[in-house]
Amino acid sequence: MKIFLEERRRRPRALWRLLLQFALFALLAALFTSLFAAVWFVLGPRASPAAPDAGRLASSPALFLLSTLASLAATLLSLWLAGRYLDRRPFRDFGFCIDRGWWLDLFFGMLLGALLMSGIFLVQLALGWVEVVGTFSSDLPGVPFRTAILLPLAIFVCVGVYEEALSRGYQLRNMAEGLNHPALGPRGAIAAAWVLSSLFFGLLHFANPNATALSTLNVSLAGILLGAGYVLTGQLAIPIGLHITWNFFQGAVYGFPVSGLQSAGASFLQIEQSGPRIWTGGPFGPEAGLFDPVAVLVGCLLIALWVRLRHGKVDLLKELAGGPAGRA
Repeated sequence: MKIFLEERRRRPRALWRLLLQFALFALLAALFTSLFAAVWFVLGPRASPAAPDAGRLASSPALFLLSTLASLAATLLSLWLAGRYLDRRPFRDFGFCIDRGWWLDLFFGMLLGALLMSGIFLVQLALGWVEVVGTFSSDLPGVPFRTAILLPLAIFVCVGVYEEALSRGYQLRNMAEGLNHPALGPRGAIAAAWVLSSLFFGLLHFANPNATALSTLNVSLAGILLGAGYVLTGQLAIPIGLHITWNFFQGAVYGFPVSGLQSAGASFLQIEQSGPRIWTGGPFGPEAGLFDPVAVLVGCLLIALWVRLRHGKVDLLKELAGGPAGRA
């Protein structure tokens, strides 16, 4: 039984916790997605004879929102169940100790995501690789821009919360606990978990449309950036804020593809893009170009500076490699 259970805490070892939680998440996500799709099929707008229901369901931006809501619900429920029955820790320990400081860090993360993506856009604009061909565009027939823009906003909020809760709040923390052996120590375990969880985050995006080896590597580097705020504070405020506005400004403000997906619903700018694909990322979006590593480096430095100003020091939070009781 030692291969399955920790000796002192009588809970599954980290590897089994990770596998069980991810399997539970996948099962719940499939269940909620099917349920929401069935509701949309029954209650959603009727398709025309030229556009059968199956096509309407597959292409509907509203259904895309429902799928992200399903993933959000699956993530939060699976984390609560895993925390209660596998990890033996409260939900807040996954990075949700929400107080005034948490909201301040969230605001900083949102500002940082907007700043980094704006920098990528302005550089490409200055180089002549981006041309603005339209503004305030709505992709939803008969829906004004001011209403349509709420759709990508809701989608990117959901994505930012559930991907960070899953990838950083649960996976990175449990990897750090599992790797916390004398050979590595708490800091080494956190650093290794930071890298491994980021690589897994990149691989999860490999199936996206127009993905390449470079896009997968760059998304993994984005995982390093997103994880920086978590390993330095133990909270998900900075990663969630950064993730939301990075995606929102990328797709709904500047009109870039977001990880290979076109913006759903509306965008402030419509653009035509040229320039070397290795720099711009082409149809996958900026995350497949060489501007992405530069943004990651700048973002990590600014996060470290923010944490230094807020907490007086910059160091990996050793308690992330400890268990729910008697943390390191």
